[in-house]
Amino acid sequence: MDKDDQPERTVTKPQARVVDPPPDSEATLIRPPPAPKPPASPAPRKDSGNQLPVGTFLGEFEITELIGEGGFGIVYLARDHSLQRRVALKEYMPSALAARTGPLEVSVKAERYAETFDAGLKSFVNEARLLASFDHPSLVKVYRFWEANGTAYMVMPYYEGVTLKQKLKEMGAPPNEAWLLDLLGPLTEALLVIHADQCYHRDIAPDNVMLLKGTGRPLLLDFGAARRVIGDMTQALTVILKPGYAPVEQYAEVPGMKQGPWTDVYALAAVVYYAIVGKTPPPSVGRLMNDNYEPLSQLAQGRYSPKFTAAIDRALIVKPEERTQSIEELRHDLGLDTMAPAPRPAPAPAPARPAPAATAAAAAPSAPAKKGAMVAVAGLVALVLAGGVGYALLGRDAPAPAPGAAAPAPPAPEPASAAVATAPPPAPVAEPAPPPPPPAAIEARFDPLQDFERVAAGQSADFGVEAATAKPQFRIDRDYLSFTVKSTREGHLYVFLHGSDGVLVQVFPNAASRNNKLRAGQTITLPPPQSSWAMKASGPAGTDHFIAIVSAYPRDFGAIGLKVQDGFGMASAEAVAEAARAQGGAAPLFLGKPVCSGDCVDRYGAALFSSQQIP
Repeated sequence: MDKDDQPERTVTKPQARVVDPPPDSEATLIRPPPAPKPPASPAPRKDSGNQLPVGTFLGEFEITELIGEGGFGIVYLARDHSLQRRVALKEYMPSALAARTGPLEVSVKAERYAETFDAGLKSFVNEARLLASFDHPSLVKVYRFWEANGTAYMVMPYYEGVTLKQKLKEMGAPPNEAWLLDLLGPLTEALLVIHADQCYHRDIAPDNVMLLKGTGRPLLLDFGAARRVIGDMTQALTVILKPGYAPVEQYAEVPGMKQGPWTDVYALAAVVYYAIVGKTPPPSVGRLMNDNYEPLSQLAQGRYSPKFTAAIDRALIVKPEERTQSIEELRHDLGLDTMAPAPRPAPAPAPARPAPAATAAAAAPSAPAKKGAMVAVAGLVALVLAGGVGYALLGRDAPAPAPGAAAPAPPAPEPASAAVATAPPPAPVAEPAPPPPPPAAIEARFDPLQDFERVAAGQSADFGVEAATAKPQFRIDRDYLSFTVKSTREGHLYVFLHGSDGVLVQVFPNAASRNNKLRAGQTITLPPPQSSWAMKASGPAGTDHFIAIVSAYPRDFGAIGLKVQDGFGMASAEAVAEAARAQGGAAPLFLGKPVCSGDCVDRYGAALFSSQQIP
């Protein structure tokens, strides 16, 4: 990339102290500093089969434990070193079609499997994209997904709890009506969300519903899109259907028996039937010829209200056209559409009603920027940024680069889309201006780290970006920061840094290194060797958070409001919060916008990473 050999000069920029993330109701977060990073491609253990060994890094995610392995994927417990939390990382691995052929690489076992493998891979990615777009506390949230190494990955919160199947076994007796309604309330709400986008779960069963630890809130698991596609292509219905829960239309797409909302209605009602009776309804295919279904209104008479049992019986009618047609109808039949949302106590043996808590924020908000002074260094450059100084940037004094496609030093602010994060920080700084909404409220809601995460979560599936510091810790006043970035596709590289004092910096490109083109497969080290700019750790002790973006097109980040000082784009927390208030859009602020003409398709990849400064 840039090969400047001009003399070193010194500039200063912000840094972050340690920010402990708040407790997360869905993902247990890790607060200790990250452990030293092992080699990027560790050799797999001989006895690990298709599993990646503990210690493997996939971008900023370090595998720490195997959670489970099925016929279509492997789920790992991993440490997210960028946001310092535990996550679940799912790898697409259909073991009947493919195997691991290198430290990370996955390949089909034979060419005749390639078409089926690729179809499953596409469905895996599409499922991840859908889940990332949904937002409901009873739906699995996807933080990030990408393709690499011949396969694909998705990163989710690390959920802890028991499956509904396990819970029913532990209870030892059928749950009462109040407990079941408390279960069905959040589940039907979640199904309403996905059905609104013409997306159907099609695999609802007791082992695909988790009751979260602490709250008991139900969570829908495993849409299993890749499994269904592979099963369809290989005609392996036993792989993709659960007899007793699968309605007849899932066995064959024939005229008059299309799948739709009524498909999930049947499966959910079968779950209730199983909870009460202790067995599933008879398989739906057999019921077409000889319907020996025993109505719940008879089997559970006297123990549940006639309204409740009639609603479940109607939802389990074998012919799709005669069945309850939608989740809205099912909620109406059950009386859920008239129930107050407040939690209700559930009589024994049912536990307390699950509280539908929203997903907690991933990191605590930044403190307001501190004031400081500009100090001349070597008579050529200055310590800049009013605030806590994290790194002394050694660079050349240069005018701000023109805001062009390949030299993206930040231009003056201009309207662009932005995101307002949803986790308000404590004790926001109040603004004196009375008109609503007050700027202080917007600043309280905006968290750059959450914005970084939204950028990473929305990246294109065909981009794979990896970034990491040379080591996880840097000693203040002694060590120089160095990090690497690699992309599977060529593009334009941008790197931003957020310090815990609220100051943000566009680290790259800058006035000393304007050429930000990155070739496909190229690993770039920044600052470049023998560059005219460097980054010396200068405190305070804490953690710096970075995001590296590789974009198919040059990007304009003018809406952030970065001001060029000594060749680097910088902004305070107040300025960035004001930019977010002014934008009020749905797109992340730090995504910027592509600089292209015509109907260009915006494609980019991103990686989050961090470094810790120690005394």
